[in-house]
Amino acid sequence: MSHVRISDALRALVFEPDPAVELHEVLDRYYAPDYTHRSDGKTLNRDEFTQMVAGIRGQVTEGTVTVLDELTDGDTYAERHAFRITLKNGTTQTREIAIFGTFAEDGRFRHLSETGFDVEPARTV
Repeated sequence: MSHVRISDALRALVFEPDPAVELHEVLDRYYAPDYTHRSDGKTLNRDEFTQMVAGIRGQVTEGTVTVLDELTDGDTYAERHAFRITLKNGTTQTREIAIFGTFAEDGRFRHLSETGFDVEPARTV
C-alpha cells in the first residue's frame, strides 16, 4: 500500500490548489475521516482542521515546500520540511516544520503532530 506525503498535501491544499477541486475533496484524498492534528500543543479534530486549512488557504497567494527528511515505517510517519509563503498582504514567511504521525489502514493520515520555528532570511554581510 502506498502512503500519502505531507508535501503533496500542502501543495494540493494551499500552495498549488486546483480551483476546480473542492477543499473537502482534497482533504479526503490525504486525511482519514477520524484525522486529528496537533500543532504546538493544541489538538484539532477533522472539522476544526478543515476550518484552519480554509482560513490559511484564503490568505496564501503562493508558497513552496522543500522536504528535508522523510521516513515511513509501517504506519508511522516522520517528516521535516521548510516552506516559504507569500500572503495576500504581501508579507512572506519562512518556517521549518517537524511532523510525526500515523497512517490509517488506507494510507491516508490518521494523526499528525507538528512543531516548527521561523527561519530568518539569509543576510548579506
